[in-house]
Amino acid sequence: MRAIEILPWAALVLAVLAFARPQQGLKQSETETRGVDIMLVIDISPSMAAEDLAPSRIVVAKQTAREFIRQRPHDRLGLVGFAATAFNQCPLTLDHEALIELLDQLEIGLAEDGTAIGMGLATAVSGLRESRTPSKVVVLLTDGQNNRGAIDPLTGADLARALGIKVYTVLVGRGGLVPVPIPDPVMGRRTAMVQMDVDEDTLREIAKRTGGRFFRATDSAALAEIYAAIDRLERAPIRSIEYREYEDLGPALMLVAAALMALFSLSASTWAFRLP
Repeated sequence: MRAIEILPWAALVLAVLAFARPQQGLKQSETETRGVDIMLVIDISPSMAAEDLAPSRIVVAKQTAREFIRQRPHDRLGLVGFAATAFNQCPLTLDHEALIELLDQLEIGLAEDGTAIGMGLATAVSGLRESRTPSKVVVLLTDGQNNRGAIDPLTGADLARALGIKVYTVLVGRGGLVPVPIPDPVMGRRTAMVQMDVDEDTLREIAKRTGGRFFRATDSAALAEIYAAIDRLERAPIRSIEYREYEDLGPALMLVAAALMALFSLSASTWAFRLP
């Protein structure tokens, strides 16, 4: 049997295989998590420029918050800034790169001077109000005592408790006399020792009412460890699921069978033309 005569039989075998609908499976894995929704609330009042945490309280607060965000890729996080008023700098999102960019833009001076802890907390609670995740958390960082705003801090705590939101409060800085940079029209920037008042009791009560915890950070290492502790405390179970994708090989086999038949037909006609 000449090689050309094999082509129709090969085409027939491929056609039969094609009708059998062979499939090629591709195994894939995907990670699914119930997640934790977290609002970070950061004080940006002028006292956050104090340099008892080098290079300054606000710089260290943003650095540690940035690392915290990067450690939680499966959770939605948002950001609230506050001074005399509070504002939602970023709603809950899984786009953590965008969140970090907005965190970097959070600066002292974006709001009027003052410390409205209750407003900052209430704004974060509002951002979590529609959340359907099992765990909802606020991490509130401040260096002072509430002296502005229409909402009292403990009223904000009661709002959080009513919605099942846990609040971790962080008091940053030493309090008392601390070095603060002061603009001087004659000498330029200079450092002065300024009295800083804190209200540890209120922050403790906020955490207690909502089932969270109170932390005190007097240096950058302590603040980093506080964020690491919160990271360990608020973890949702992560479940791995597996699935398969299938590709139908039938059309490809039929295409090859058709090509073989075309080749046979062409070869047969050429051979017949050459016969005497």
